[in-house]
Amino acid sequence: MLRVGGLTPLSTTDWPGMLAAVVFCQGCPWRCGYCHNPHLIPARGDSEIPWEDVLAFLRRRQGLLDGVVFSGGEPTLQAALPDAMRAVRALGFKIGLHTGGAYPRRLAALLPLVDWVGLDAKAPFNDYARITGVDGSGERARSSLEAVLASGVAHEIRTTVHPALLADAEVVKLAQELSARGVKRHVIQAFRRQGCADAALVRDARRERPLASLAEDVARVFESGH
Repeated sequence: MLRVGGLTPLSTTDWPGMLAAVVFCQGCPWRCGYCHNPHLIPARGDSEIPWEDVLAFLRRRQGLLDGVVFSGGEPTLQAALPDAMRAVRALGFKIGLHTGGAYPRRLAALLPLVDWVGLDAKAPFNDYARITGVDGSGERARSSLEAVLASGVAHEIRTTVHPALLADAEVVKLAQELSARGVKRHVIQAFRRQGCADAALVRDARRERPLASLAEDVARVFESGH
């Protein structure tokens, strides 16, 4: 059974343009300092929601929601995810997936089951371990990006920006790398203090430039193609 650490009954932001419930899967192999769901990092949670309860909730929402997003944590960590997606699809919902790309082979196998993917790009790929705390994570993320792009599944690539972890110039460099690989939609996300367990990052989150200015720099990369 899928291990579920949380459930949002309705979201208009987790899947652009869709009314969706969000299922937060328990467990993540990475240790990003800015994580705003640190309670989902352990493989088992203190207040897990039984999967059958999630399905019962979704049955009551048939015809009211467009889709269900599997988020985390890292959903692809769990072997039960494909069957969970099929069960939700059988109820008539479209399937969205949030992933950091930690398991590229598992992700590639899941892509035929999903309608949309939100894939994190946390840093330039050769500098990933500085964000995730895990050696080799950049290669995994790069392979996952390649799988998503090759699949033809609708997607967006998202980067969370904390000024102490990722300078604006590094974000632009990442955008250039993504553009060169064929990415068309790259979304810049602000660091969220709420939930973050790293007191230093919470304290030092002030930016010198508005995030909107950085987003404009990134948009110009994709407009120019380089």
